[in-house]
Amino acid sequence: MSHAGQKEDIHQHSGWLIPVAFFFAILLLSGLFLGWYLRPGPRVPAPTGQANLVELAVGGSSFAIPANYIQNIPARSGGTQTSVSLATLFPSWHGYSDAEARAFAGNAPDSPVVRLTLRRDANPLAAADRLERIYRPYIPDLKGTAGPFGLTQYGFAKDSGYEHQDLFAGQDNGKLMLFLCEQPAPELTSPNCIATDQPIAKSVSLSYRFKRAYLARWREMSGGVNALIARFRQH
Repeated sequence: MSHAGQKEDIHQHSGWLIPVAFFFAILLLSGLFLGWYLRPGPRVPAPTGQANLVELAVGGSSFAIPANYIQNIPARSGGTQTSVSLATLFPSWHGYSDAEARAFAGNAPDSPVVRLTLRRDANPLAAADRLERIYRPYIPDLKGTAGPFGLTQYGFAKDSGYEHQDLFAGQDNGKLMLFLCEQPAPELTSPNCIATDQPIAKSVSLSYRFKRAYLARWREMSGGVNALIARFRQH
């Protein structure tokens, strides 16, 4: 009888030990997942409505930029920076404000947000050199075709890495401009264009990104960006 009782006790304990162990395993995994999710690391930049001027330097060039234009939080502390990300609205060229927060957060095909990047560049390429060295090897028709809005359009070869993009080139006050634009597609309903890196100083390049819907106004876009950067530069 005593042996039978022992076996019965063992059986009863094994019945509740397995669910308890399973429960604690779930708790452990949940804790690990939560710890990974909340781990220290890069965060999506939080915009600020503060308009105090931030004095900083990129590639030896000095700028004084209102904080509400600056996207990368470390750059708001000023000083020497490798790159600075800015955001503004087209065509008002406003910096972030709580009143226009929805416009800055939008990603519609006609979103007016323009995102600029100033970066240190030891060997900045002029647009003509960039066209020849970087893009020409992947363009089957080197002459291009007459594109919209007074631009020359280039198509890229398949499997080139650029095949789902169009390249547009245009002259603005005697200066060559290049725009690399995503092609609209069912899975890409809000395509962007990038005005490729252009040197604005000996060791500083500027690029900016905007919605393809505004490509028709590329000259206005270019002029506004140049005026904004000129306003921020300290001579």
